[in-house]
Amino acid sequence: MRIIQYKNILIALGLAAMLVSAGLVFKYGLNLGIDFTGGALTEVVYETQPEKAELESNLSSMELGDYSLRVTTDETGRAGYILRSRDLSEPERVQVQEVLTAAGQGGEITRFTSIGPVIGQELKDKAVWAIGGVVAIIVLYVAFAFAGVGKPVGSWVYSFITIFVLVHDVLVPSALMSLLGKFAGIEVDVLFVMALLAVLGYSVNDTIVVFDRVRENLIKYRQEKKKVRRDEFGQKHEEIDYTFDKPFSEIVGISVSETLLRSFNTSFTTFLALVALYFFGGDVTKTFALVLIAGVVAGTYSSIFLASPLLVWYASWQEKKQSR
Repeated sequence: MRIIQYKNILIALGLAAMLVSAGLVFKYGLNLGIDFTGGALTEVVYETQPEKAELESNLSSMELGDYSLRVTTDETGRAGYILRSRDLSEPERVQVQEVLTAAGQGGEITRFTSIGPVIGQELKDKAVWAIGGVVAIIVLYVAFAFAGVGKPVGSWVYSFITIFVLVHDVLVPSALMSLLGKFAGIEVDVLFVMALLAVLGYSVNDTIVVFDRVRENLIKYRQEKKKVRRDEFGQKHEEIDYTFDKPFSEIVGISVSETLLRSFNTSFTTFLALVALYFFGGDVTKTFALVLIAGVVAGTYSSIFLASPLLVWYASWQEKKQSR
């Protein structure tokens, strides 16, 4: 299949996407929300929304520290603001809410959340452990699932390629959130971590479907041959070796062709559902849906145009290394 013929170009594009994404995350970082940093979040909506400058002027005398004020819209279409600030005492919370509601006509507090710095750090640690644990389980699962595949690449190669493409699939939405955090003030919260875990599960499923078809076709085009060898004591030992009717690259190309339509159909229907969630869901789920959209697009590319070419590239590299 042509996908395999252009494996070097496809791998280069995947690597470029990873490097650019990693560079953006490294340069801008992630705009961590109060879930990870601790602090208070207050959301207010109005019948008539006041100017942002007016609200900031009213809040300036309250010594809130380094706070942020972002425009938002609730499910009914009412405009308002989300205020993120340091952790507030009870009197400060009451005062802040009074200032916010009095600034515009029909002001109403629709949400207040307060998270201490200790809990924020605990959530951050748990998020790292959750992602690390999922990756470790995926490595072991793929290695076990492909344990019977010995030629031309071993089961651990399938595992490491799977992890490599998962890094690609996580970096792309992370870079998107890094840009949105820098230029639009979008913050990363626990829903972002949940979205990344969902992306990991979705992507590994898509990749394993392709790899599993490769395994089936390796068995289909395999010819077993028995060989007899003698050990140092003259004892005969029967060994089973096998060859393939087709080159490995062609077998992988056939496997990609057989799973291509299924992968695109699954990704497209998932994409449509996520787009609907983004446009018609609440303000809280927009970031969650956006991360999933970016992850599904990245995962579809990597499972078809990156994982399989990497498999063929490694087999070719290994063959050249052994022939030297």
